[in-house]
Amino acid sequence: MSETESTAGQPDLADITDYNDPNAPWNQAWDQEGGIASWNDDVIKEFRENSGKLSGAYAGADLILLTTTGAKSGKRHTTPLGPLYRDNAMYVSSFIEDKYPAWWYNIKANPQVTIEYRGKTYQATGKALEGAEYDEFAAWVLANNPLLADFQSKIDRPIPLAVLTLEGEG
Repeated sequence: MSETESTAGQPDLADITDYNDPNAPWNQAWDQEGGIASWNDDVIKEFRENSGKLSGAYAGADLILLTTTGAKSGKRHTTPLGPLYRDNAMYVSSFIEDKYPAWWYNIKANPQVTIEYRGKTYQATGKALEGAEYDEFAAWVLANNPLLADFQSKIDRPIPLAVLTLEGEG
C-alpha cells in the first residue's frame, strides 16, 4: 500500500483540508485518563513497536517522533508529529490552539533533537522560525498547505513552524 492510500475505514489524511473536519485524527476523542499526554504515550509505543507504522486514526500517515530537551526541565520529551516538506526541508507545525507547543520552546533553547522516522533514528538540528525568516517561510506554507492555512485563519497567533535538518544534510 502506498503512503497516500487510505486504510479501510480510515480517511486519507491528504483529503483533510479543514481543521474542524470530524474525521481528522486531532478531532478524535481520547477517553483515556491523562488526556493528550496519555494518548501520545500510546502513539509513541505503537510507533516504536511497529517501525513507524500506526493503526487507528493515523493508519497510513507519515509521522515522526521528535525528541527535544526541555527548555526549563532539561528532561527529554518525545512528541509524535506529522512531517511536512518544502522542497528538501522537513518542517513541523502544531494544531495547539491556545499556546505554542512545548517542543517549539524546547527547540529554541536546545536545537539538538532526535528524530525517529520510518524505523530509523537520526540526530538533527531544529530551528524555530521567527522574524523575517518566519514571515517568508509562513507565506509559502500558508499558500501551499490548505490545512495549516485553515487552522491559521481560526487562531489569533502565528502558527508555530520549525525546520528540522538531519545530521549530514545541508
